[in-house]
Amino acid sequence: MFGLGMQEVLVIALIVLLLFGGTKIPELMRGLGKGVKSFKEGMREIDIDTVDEKKKDGQ
Repeated sequence: MFGLGMQEVLVIALIVLLLFGGTKIPELMRGLGKGVKSFKEGMREIDIDTVDEKKKDGQ
């Protein structure tokens, strides 16, 4: 995964846990999930717009 070994991932996870605490991590992940969902919806809209433009140019 991105050139990181299991030990590096565990160290990063431990640092995140120490910085944010156990109660904040679910809230952070929820926000991250909403951001990813919003990004995917935006990309989908761009794809739809691109297809519509190609159809208009073809006519």
